[in-house]
Amino acid sequence: MLGRGAGEGVRGDGYAMSEDQPTGSAASVGVEVADAPAAQAMARFDAIYDQPDPRAYFRALGPLAYRTPGHAQHIFRRLKQALSTGPATTPLTVLDLCCSYGINAALLNHDVTLEDLYDRYTSREAAAMSTSQLIDWDREFFAARRRRDPARVIGLDTAARAVAYGRAVGLLADGFAENLESAPPGPALRRAVRDARLITVTGGSSFLSHRTFRPLLSAARGPVWVAAFVLRTTSYTSVGDCLAAFGLATERAAPTYPQRRFTDEGERRYAIDAVVAAGLDPEGKECDGHFHTALHLSRPTSDVVMTPLDTLVP
Repeated sequence: MLGRGAGEGVRGDGYAMSEDQPTGSAASVGVEVADAPAAQAMARFDAIYDQPDPRAYFRALGPLAYRTPGHAQHIFRRLKQALSTGPATTPLTVLDLCCSYGINAALLNHDVTLEDLYDRYTSREAAAMSTSQLIDWDREFFAARRRRDPARVIGLDTAARAVAYGRAVGLLADGFAENLESAPPGPALRRAVRDARLITVTGGSSFLSHRTFRPLLSAARGPVWVAAFVLRTTSYTSVGDCLAAFGLATERAAPTYPQRRFTDEGERRYAIDAVVAAGLDPEGKECDGHFHTALHLSRPTSDVVMTPLDTLVP
């Protein structure tokens, strides 16, 4: 949805659920048993993830200073540039997981910032529009700000209305409302990801497992990089193990990034306890009132050697 998640803390890590999906158990959303405490301790934002348009999303997350897509914007552009080695006329294909309304696509391919989007969707002008009017307004807005070298972004999310919005305004070249944690990808999705070179995640990693990544990587015809912003309260080990089976080595970048403010003292206690249990230091991060994420980048080992991580992550 224009960038799923208040992250792990919006539906845990932000893997949106459509209204007709069950929400009563960890298994129902593909979350591993180890992540169940997160789903119980963190605030839920289910109501904003599958709306006809992104206005409720930005109204809800703005006061919490949700910023992960903004942190990812310049990093994803660097990764895109590093991978754009083919003919200039062939755009790089990016698969954005938990894409929601298409926020990562908006930030990757257009001269806009996350703050611009907050201002836009919480404005009086936007509030007065119908969804159809907002679609027309957005289509014109993004077309006028399209970068000269856009990637071809494919979106995947369980929230059908959010994906449809991203496609309608031109942010997503293609979009699929499927939950690979509960069912294998359909033929159209498998075909769409054949040329993917980069998979991105800014919210939702807590609810993604090998069940999502394995069929996607199996469908891709060439080597793929996977860039995931993961909350420090959760483990990425099982996903990293899955990616290793496809020859990808996972590195965690040194910087951490504030994700959003805690909604209450319960979230703060949970986050501090979780990062301490993981052997990490919460001082200056979770202790200061915010969830923090770290970038995990998975690449073929030859690419890891040729292009050190610190040249891609400032």
